[in-house]
Amino acid sequence: MKIAFLLHTAYGIGGTITTTFNLAAALAERHDVEIVSVLRGRDNPLLTPDPQVRLRPLVDLRTERDHPRHKEPSRVFPTAESRYGEYSRLTDERIARCLADIDADVVIGTRPGLNVHLALQAPDRVLRVGQEHLTWDHHSPHLRTVLRRAYRRLDLLTTVTEADARLYRRQARLARVPVQALPNSVPGPVLPPSDGRAKLIVAAGRLDPVKGYGLLVRAFAKVVAEHPDWRLRIYGRGEERDRLHGLVQELGLSNHVHLMGAFAPMEGEWVKASIGAASSTFESFGMTIVEAMRCGLPVVSTDCRYGPGEIIQDGVDGRLVPPGDPDAFGAALLDLVRDDERRRAMGRAAAENARRYDPQSVVVEAER
Repeated sequence: MKIAFLLHTAYGIGGTITTTFNLAAALAERHDVEIVSVLRGRDNPLLTPDPQVRLRPLVDLRTERDHPRHKEPSRVFPTAESRYGEYSRLTDERIARCLADIDADVVIGTRPGLNVHLALQAPDRVLRVGQEHLTWDHHSPHLRTVLRRAYRRLDLLTTVTEADARLYRRQARLARVPVQALPNSVPGPVLPPSDGRAKLIVAAGRLDPVKGYGLLVRAFAKVVAEHPDWRLRIYGRGEERDRLHGLVQELGLSNHVHLMGAFAPMEGEWVKASIGAASSTFESFGMTIVEAMRCGLPVVSTDCRYGPGEIIQDGVDGRLVPPGDPDAFGAALLDLVRDDERRRAMGRAAAENARRYDPQSVVVEAER
């Protein structure tokens, strides 16, 4: 079977890129797989695709950024989609031509705007699968209206959590389109898992208000007050860096909290730690939670809607705490910091339980 993924860009770093590369690599063991990257902005991908997976860009921004058709706004990509400004008449034409000529049996879109292209422009001879990496209620009312109309032409829609699949079934009104939950996949670690001995907590993700790193820093202050030999490392870059740096200074945590910048792959950093932390106010899934668990870390996470509650078994392989409560988050961290044996046992359980997100396990679900 020939399978093609339609991806915004394969040349950056992000959860959608990572999980697409992971799933493509697993599928390539039994199928002919291609990733079509709408945009290309650099010579080589920052993440390494599997050598069995072909990579094909459609618009090369290194040479075509000033193309006259790229100056004209897109007429297909939804205006309410967050990436609309990066699409154009040129991308419309290249995507349409790609889909018209594609010899794949299955084409998988990986974001709402590309799912619209797929629904409207792919020929009936291909199986059209739309992937949603965000959630129904994350989309604006305008975008939901567009998706309700376009998604009726898909053959299948997948979400990354069962909770979101239920919401799509209720509200998207896609009576003839199956909606199935298919979680993101994370391969098993190459390095030995954490032994749970290091006095280190690690968090990773873009430095954005939704990630709640201010709450995490305040929660960690409670750990430092009792256990000053513990450290927190936060990996990522983004608009919140200066504010977080100021908060660290204000709380007197300069020797305890370190903003590490972006780092990929993260596996080598997870295994150095003993606890993972995820403090988001919103998650559509929780990719870093699974990454940390696969490396043998129990994860303390806010129990925000979607994602974390489907990944973590509270008290077994991690802890779930109410969003927006630094006291509860700090108490959960302290429970693991204080109890070495419990922390290590939960880390072992995390590594075992997270095996269900192995790409091969996800492929089995995808092929049903």
